[in-house]
Amino acid sequence: MSNQAWFFASQGQQQGPYSQAQLQGFIARGIVTATTLVWSEGMANWQPAGAIPGLFSAASGPPAVSDSGGPPVSAGGWGNGSLAIDFGIWQFIWRSVVLIVSALLIIPLPWVFVMYCRWMVSCIHVPARPNLTFTGTAVTLLPWYFGAIVLSICLGLTGNQYVNALSILIQFALYWLAIKWLVANIASNGQPLGLSFSGSIWGYLGWIILGFLSVVTVIGWAWVYTAQVRWMCRHIEGTRREVVFNATGWAMLWRTVLFSWGCVLVIPIPWLVRWYMRWYVSQVALVEPAA
Repeated sequence: MSNQAWFFASQGQQQGPYSQAQLQGFIARGIVTATTLVWSEGMANWQPAGAIPGLFSAASGPPAVSDSGGPPVSAGGWGNGSLAIDFGIWQFIWRSVVLIVSALLIIPLPWVFVMYCRWMVSCIHVPARPNLTFTGTAVTLLPWYFGAIVLSICLGLTGNQYVNALSILIQFALYWLAIKWLVANIASNGQPLGLSFSGSIWGYLGWIILGFLSVVTVIGWAWVYTAQVRWMCRHIEGTRREVVFNATGWAMLWRTVLFSWGCVLVIPIPWLVRWYMRWYVSQVALVEPAA
């Protein structure tokens, strides 16, 4: 029996490590099914348990490992492969409701937002990084958040349309800072990965403006948005692997349209969000740098 350590995703949380014998015990009891995402050191990425030889069939051999003997363990040394995400519907619902209520109450939003980020990051499965965590704190957000509120109120009192436009630009600048903050606070096993986002604020604002302009083409926004995400991925630094976004404009278009139509019915929204996010995150991959 293999002595590899295994991890699996359950209700949006990573479980493990377990021995292969323990994992097959979970399979026998129905805790791990053929569609459950699993990972073990040496695998390229998270895969459904049913796709791993040796787990559901005793006659099959153990899963193959990479020739390099497994992924490196230093910060930023991620393995190759696509990312994955999974979470429980009810976990998503109650956390989202709390987030919306806190946004309406204004003051508690930074603390709830950090809580939400920690949960969401823990649901993401990265090749060779089975324990992804988020280390950001609400204290860091407070100057940005309350400063933006005060500034928006002051600018809004002027009633000048040009000043209001400036307020919108400031808001997007804060989004750019938020991206840098989110990337910088991703950790594994409690240890910071040393990641950073190097995309310039002018580049980010340029993509936002281009996105607004592309709306007049009705469908062109999908290609602009996928190109923007590729640009953002290219500017994530601190890992020996390149971060790429593989989605096409057509794939983004029809999934987003279907998602939007489905949300009109309200009740299916949590399931639609999980479906959309599973696809979206799976389009992000880690690859060897181009020669």
